[in-house]
Order: sequence, then structure tokens, then C-alpha cells
Amino acid sequence: MDVVVLGAGLVGGPMAQDLAQDADTVVTVADNDLEALRRVHAHAPQISAVEADLSSAEKITELVAGSDFVLSAVPGFMGFQTLKTCILAGKNVVDIAFFAENPFDLDKLAKEVGVTAVVDCGVAPGMSNVLIGHAGRQLDKIERALIYVGGLPELRKWPFEYKAGFSPIDVIEEYTRPARYVENGQVVVRPALSDPELLDFPRVGTLEAFNTDGLRTLADTINAPNLKEKTLRYPGHIEKMAVLRETGFFDTNPIEIGGTEIRPVDFTSKLLFPKWKLEQGEVDITVMRVIVEGLVADRRRQFTYELHDRFDPVTGIHSMARTTGYTATVALRLLADGLYKEPGITPPEYFGRDEACVAYLLDGLRQRGVFYEETSTP
Repeated sequence: MDVVVLGAGLVGGPMAQDLAQDADTVVTVADNDLEALRRVHAHAPQISAVEADLSSAEKITELVAGSDFVLSAVPGFMGFQTLKTCILAGKNVVDIAFFAENPFDLDKLAKEVGVTAVVDCGVAPGMSNVLIGHAGRQLDKIERALIYVGGLPELRKWPFEYKAGFSPIDVIEEYTRPARYVENGQVVVRPALSDPELLDFPRVGTLEAFNTDGLRTLADTINAPNLKEKTLRYPGHIEKMAVLRETGFFDTNPIEIGGTEIRPVDFTSKLLFPKWKLEQGEVDITVMRVIVEGLVADRRRQFTYELHDRFDPVTGIHSMARTTGYTATVALRLLADGLYKEPGITPPEYFGRDEACVAYLLDGLRQRGVFYEETSTP
């Protein structure tokens, strides 16, 4: 099997390393960041590292020409066009890019070409979708589904008490992109960072949750009157990000300073990203809670799924890379093994409808030390 990984960053690199462990898999990773490519090659010399401008559709088409599968780990602002390019190239693809566009806009194209394109295939969106689809299959009707998820540094450091486990520019998107959710059967759009609430997690303590645009395809594919996704951070983070946003530090319209035009978000990124960088060996954790409530023969039933993952000191791979990247690599193996063959855009909740797919994903993640705990009542 020949796989091309587009992006060698915080998640793309570990995904390439994971796939390269399979004796029958040839892995190529492409990025324009030479240092990132060197890191990947140092950990797994058998991986071919290619310097490439992934904003070029022509270059991507050239890179993936001889591959069996593509894994897309580009930043969100590049994600939709990259996915479209892979589909036009006729390549089955697993995508973790957090892009704003509707992936179903590419469904007709993917079906015409005969490509299976798995989108939003990380931890959340990703496994959260799988688990909601899995619970929904066991219910006659879903009445409510809630997702709480966050990646955090284990050691809290002032002022932000936060480190980015994936592309930092996509983190800022979480604070600016309006959040879509379903309430009482109606699609509602609320500002990011809104509707704060405090929740307790046994191994972490109290975290604050706020609206983000993580519901994604679930708003269209799951027939339920109440659906919501919220991001988790240490208490106090909402206010800090809201102050930056409302002051204009995340704005994308250029302003003039000393005769030079600059986008405020670029200036802010330059200051924030070094402070948000996860250093080698720095311990991070990923926390997720998925709650699905519904009816079975007019009796109420609730499923709860919990994830608590931690940086792996043996491999040196951060938790967010593990929980996000391994979901995608196991999903790619699922396609390669023929468990799912439907052409078109495939959000992860489609996997949740098939018990064999769910078992394959959960088992593959367990083999990599990522564990989901399920409880149900009654």
C-alpha cells in the first residue's frame, strides 16, 4: 500500500510515523517546512520526505499520482481545496483539516469519480461522530447528543494555561468561527466562546466549556432535536480569548501601521504561537465526554463515552496527535481492508452505523494506547 501524507506538522508527522510501522506500507510525507520533514525522517528513516508547496493543486496532483490513499493534514484554510484536488485525482482520502466549507459540496464529485473521502476524521470531530452514530444505532430515537472536548497542557502556566496540540491558526478559528448547533429541532448559530459552563472531570478537575463550530456534519446527518459541541479549557480562558477577539486582535482585515498594512490576526499569531507551542517532551492531555440520550421502546436510555489520554513518553508523541492522528490512520486501514467501500463524502458518523467499523476503530485505537470508556443507563 502506498500512502501520501500531506502535512508534516504536529499531527501529520505522527500519522506518517504510525503508518510507516506497517511492513506492507510505503509512506511519503510532504510539507514546505524542512524542519518538520527532518523530524519525521529522523523518527522513521523509511519515510520519504518531500519538500512541497501544498497550496498548489498541480503539486498535490503530482504528489498523489502513484498513491493508493491520501491523508490530508493541512491547515483548515487549505483543507477544502486540498480535498477537492485529491478527489479530482481519483484518490481515496482521509482528511483531518478543520475547514469552514461544507464537505458535502464535494459529495457529487466524489461519487462521480468513485472516491471515498472520509472527512473530519480526528478526535472531535471524528471519534465523537463515530460514537454518536454508534449510540444512535442502538436507539429508536436520539433526543440529545452533547460533545465536550479539549486538548490541554498538564502543567498550567500563566497567562494562557494552554498549548496548541494542532495547527495554532485552526485554534484561533475556534474562537472566531460562529458555532452552529441544533436546539429544539432548530439550527441555531451562536458566537464562538458563548454559553460558558463548568464541568468536573475526575482526573483533571474543573474545566470550562464554550460553544465552538465542532458539530459539523452531525447537524445534517443525525436526526435529533438537540445537538451541541463544546470545547474545554482551564477556567479563565474564555475571557482572555474574548478580550482579544473583541479588541480586534483576531481580525483578518488589514490595518495600516507605520505605512505598512498588516492583518491583526497575523500579528497576534506571531506573538501567541511561540507561547502556545508544545515543546518536545511537554506533557499534554486530551479530555472528551460524549453523551447521547434517547428512547428504546419508549424507555429512556443514555450512553456516555469518556476519553482521558496523555502524552506518550515512550514515543514522544503528544496526546492530541495520538487521539486525532491515530483515528485517521486506523480509518485509512479500515478502508484499505475493505470494511467500508461507499463512494462519496463520508463523515465519521457513517462508520458508527456499522458495528464492524466501530469495533475496528476502537480496537485499532486500543492497540495504540487510546481508550474510550462506555457506560450506559439503564
